Order: sequence, then structure tokens, then C-alpha cells
Amino acid sequence: MKVQNNKFALLLAAGAVSIALSGCGGSDGKDGEPGNPGGPAAQEINTLNLDITKVAYTDGVPTVTVFATNEQDLPVIGLQDLGLVAAQLTPMGATGPGNSATWTRTARTSEYTDNKDGSYSFTFDVADLDQNLTQRFNVYAGGKTSTLLDGVTSVPRREIVEDFDGEGNAPTYTKDIVSHETCTACHAEDEPLTRRHSGYYTQETCATCHSGSMDTEKQWNHLIHNIHNTAKSFTDRYGNDYTGQSAEHLIQNDCKTCHVQNDELTEWGNWSRVPTMEVCSSCHVGIDFKAGKGHSQQNDNANCIACHNASWTESIHTDKAVQKKALIDQYGINVESVIDASTQAATISIAVVDAAGNAVDINTILPQVHRFEVVTNVGPNKVTLGYGGKDSVDAIKNGVVNAAAKIDSGKLVYTTTKPLNLGAAGDDDETAFTFVGWAMCSADGAFADCDPAMATGDTDNYTGMKAGLAYATLSGQDPSMRHVDSVAFSACANCHTPEFEVHKGHHAGFVLSEQVSHATDAEGNAIIGVDACVACHTPDGTYAGGANKGALEMKLHVVHGQQGIIKDCTQCHNDFNLDSFQNKGALATSAGFYTTPITATCTSCHDSDTVKAHAASQGAVIDGDKVVADDAAQLETCFFCHAPIIEDHTKMKM
Repeated sequence: MKVQNNKFALLLAAGAVSIALSGCGGSDGKDGEPGNPGGPAAQEINTLNLDITKVAYTDGVPTVTVFATNEQDLPVIGLQDLGLVAAQLTPMGATGPGNSATWTRTARTSEYTDNKDGSYSFTFDVADLDQNLTQRFNVYAGGKTSTLLDGVTSVPRREIVEDFDGEGNAPTYTKDIVSHETCTACHAEDEPLTRRHSGYYTQETCATCHSGSMDTEKQWNHLIHNIHNTAKSFTDRYGNDYTGQSAEHLIQNDCKTCHVQNDELTEWGNWSRVPTMEVCSSCHVGIDFKAGKGHSQQNDNANCIACHNASWTESIHTDKAVQKKALIDQYGINVESVIDASTQAATISIAVVDAAGNAVDINTILPQVHRFEVVTNVGPNKVTLGYGGKDSVDAIKNGVVNAAAKIDSGKLVYTTTKPLNLGAAGDDDETAFTFVGWAMCSADGAFADCDPAMATGDTDNYTGMKAGLAYATLSGQDPSMRHVDSVAFSACANCHTPEFEVHKGHHAGFVLSEQVSHATDAEGNAIIGVDACVACHTPDGTYAGGANKGALEMKLHVVHGQQGIIKDCTQCHNDFNLDSFQNKGALATSAGFYTTPITATCTSCHDSDTVKAHAASQGAVIDGDKVVADDAAQLETCFFCHAPIIEDHTKMKM
């Protein structure tokens, strides 16, 4: 596990820390005076660092010394919300053949001595101590309401886990299968991992407490799988429901989403090497091993590995994801759009290419094409046609070409039929943009001919492919494009995976890739934006108008807020492009009513009456007439005072 090591800080601080701090007692000695250390201690704590500097045993009773510093490596004195959990690791096979290595919690204490130099000493009894085993100490401190003894200085949350042998030295073995960083790819770094325990932030802490001393249902290797899939649901004693729906939607039952190869984790591959009844029953709930239901009868884990070897276990749990990626990578599309000057219609040409970029005649794969969904709208920054006015067609569905489309020279060609009402040359609404989503019928890891009667909801029978995006202008000038320097799909892929099939079911299940990119970052890498989504997620909302806050600026906040996973702007945003609001108009925020864009975006999360009243006092129109809200779109004065940055979206200018 990764911990910040300050093992020399205690020695350095001994000659540099004042023991005369307010609330700590003692008197300040002069610098360098023997026996009376002097110098500053932390007066502010933006980051709390903890480290275990010493573990010593006296007649089987451990004393654990913890040293605390702030972000400037200054000692932190006066912690009051500090605790420790101890556990020891029984090795794999020690409790019976085939059994996994198991942590057992041996102590928990919040009693310690503040040594007034930044160090804290815990001395406590340990149940059933075996000094031949690896010993773990989980130290936690701080929190949202925590302060130092002065009652004023706030202390942020910090948790560490460090393992030692039975003498206080580096351990000879440990159990480290998944890193905390893997969890924070989806879960906010500084937020609790679960609603069940509002004060604990790291999976290492969870693993230490949810140990072998608990019932199987509560042991970490069982529970963690249980809450990340839909096979089992439960309500905890606080009334929180755990259905696993959100997690399964993200992880897609792909073990390698969490079990990521990491050279710093010595046992990262244990998930496939050590199959046990306890772990398997967390997902495979229809099995009763001891009764022989759904599996050959067995009373223990002794023979699991005989059938479920590591390569087979890995294959059976990951092949579906591997095969899907292989299918998605097999083809791509190139999309072009041209505006007819006389009719102002856009003609869209879609060419399929193989992995090497060679042209593929669509006729040759037509029976396997589930869907080509072609959506054209106008004005990337301030979409004018709305959801209902956009031009949209399933140009191919289940191998059948729509009468409005055709295959010409191996390419799929479609000309828009709805009026685009393009604006003046150079204006945003002179640009028509077309988003193409597509999917291929598939079965058993290969493309397959479509059943013409296949319903849209039969999501197991097709694979979403890489989407395409094209721009065109009436004048031939360079098109207007929406900014992509605020949210990139790469951030989405941290949770959803790069092969995430967006809107699979109602739509084609398209995959966002470099094919929709039109900008690069400072290093020249393609930025895969989410800007194409405004073809449907328009300022006027989607199918429900503004009733579901369907505009892209709001929809992502609403959906992720409801899931309770996204709690930190940096989880999705790589920056805030505040200037983009200068190009936006009113957004539909309820059925038939509109709000000025900055306020609409902010209230998609902060929707209290107090916030709305404050925004209205600063020029915002909230749930008003569209024309009125649109006219006021550039009159909001929010950014006169507010200066949000992704690290702190509440930042003010004064």
C-alpha cells in the first residue's frame, strides 16, 4: 500500500518543536538549548500526513508511535480525533487447505498519549496476539468537523495502513490485492467510500475492519464483490439500499476494472489464483456449496483450485470484456458532411474502415449492422434546432437500409430532410454538426447476422461501435466547434471504461473515441470530448423538454449527483472554461421554462431556494419565459464574485 513516509521527521522535529503552544502546556526553550526543543509547530493543516515511526513490544503489549505533520512537514500537535485499529494476517492455507490469507482485527483504540512534539503513542492490549504473524496498524484522524485541541484549527481526514512483522520491522509478507487509487478512479478521493460509514475513506481501512473475525457476509472479500454487482441487494441498519446497479453498470462485471496489475501490490493477482466459496458466493448467489446446489458438494475450499485454476478463472471472468474490445477495435468510421447551397440540406457520407484504415464496403457487412443512427443539429455552442427539431434517422436498422438513405460506392449516404435554418456566415448557427452512432450484431464474441425482428432493448445481441462526428458550413468557412477543454471522455473512462457503450438500448450504444476528436492537448494528444452529445442534449432539453434537465450542462451533474459517486469536480473536470458561457443561451430547467445558463448549470447541483434567490438577485432568470431568459443570458453577474476552479468550485475573488 502507498503511505507517506516521514520516518525521519520525528528525529528532526525533536530539536525544532516548541512545547509551549497554546493549549499544549510547557514552556518554550531557546533554539538549540539541550532538552528544550524550540521552533514552530503547524498552525494550519490543509493536508494531514500520518506515519508510524516505531512499533515496540513489552511482554506482548505493543506501543505504536505515530507522527503527524502538515503539508509543510511541520509537526501537528493537539490532535483529538485520532484512533487505531490493529489486525494480524493468517497466511493462506493456515486455517485449512485452499483458504485465503485472512486479516483478523485484534484491537481498536482511541486512547493515546500526545507527546507534544507531533508524535502520539498508543499502548494497548491485543487479543490473541501471535508475533509470528504480520501485524497491521490502521491509523485514522481528522474529519469534516474535527479540530485541534484549540477548537479552531480544522483537521482534514487522513487514514493510513502500515504492516509490520511481529517485532516491529518490515513485514515478510502481506495481503495487498487492490489499491486505494483504483477505488478513487470512481470514488472521490476525499469522500467516504460508502454511505454506510460516513467517516472512512480508504479500502485498506475497510479491509482491516471487515476481517475474518466477522460473519462471511461482512468479510471484505465477500462484501466488496456483493456491493459491486446486482446479484444480491440489501438494506443496512441505517436504511441505505445497496443494489449494486450503478456499480455493475460501470464495472460491467469485469474483474480487471478493480483488479489492476500493479507491481507495488504483491498479491494483485490473487483474485484469480485463490478461488474460495466465500468470495464466489458473493456474486454466484444461486450456489449452496455444502448442500451441493448449483455446484458439486463441498464443505471447504480444499479442492477449488483443482478445477478453477488461475488461467481459467481469469478467462471466464474477463473474456467478455476482452472480446468486446476486440470487436470494437475491428472497425472504425469516417464521417463527412457537405451543405447544399441551394437547399441548405446536409449530405452525410459514412465510410467504414478496418483496423488498418482500409475501406470496407458496407454491403459486405450490411447483414451484421444493427444500427446506424445519424443525428444532425445546428450551432454547437448554442444549439438551435432543439431535440424535437433535429434531423434524426436510423439509416440502417438490423441489416435494412432506410428508404431515405442509400449505399453508394460502399459508403452509407444520407441527406437531411428537416430544415436546418442555417445562420449567417461565420456565426455559430451557420455550422451543422452530425453525430453518428452505430452498433453491430454480435454473439459469442463475434459479429453475427442480425435478426430483423430484434428489438432495441435486446442489448446482449449487439455491440456498440466507435461513433463519428462531422461539421459543415454553408459558406465553406471553418466550422464553429464546442469547447472540449473542460471535460474529456478520458475522465469518463476512468469509471465507465474506454469501451463504455453510451446509451445502449434506446440508442445504438455508441463508443466515444479519437474518431470524435477535433482538438489536441498541450502534448499533441487527441482530446476525446463529450461535445457531440449536444446533438441530442440541447439547451431545450431532450424528450422531456426541461423536465429532466436534459441539457448537457445539467444532465451530467444531475445523473452523477443522483448516483452519489461523483462528489468532487476533479473527478470529471480537467478544467473550467468559464468563457464558454459567453456563447450560451438559456437552458430548459423545467417543463416549458428556462433559466440563464450559469445559474442553470450551478443549480443542477445546488438547487436550494437560498441559492436560487441569491442568483436571481444577481441578474439570473430562473424558470422563466425562454425569450426573457435568453435575453438575460449574458447579464448574469455570477463571475463578478465567483471564480470557481476545479480544486475549489466555491472559490471567490475577494
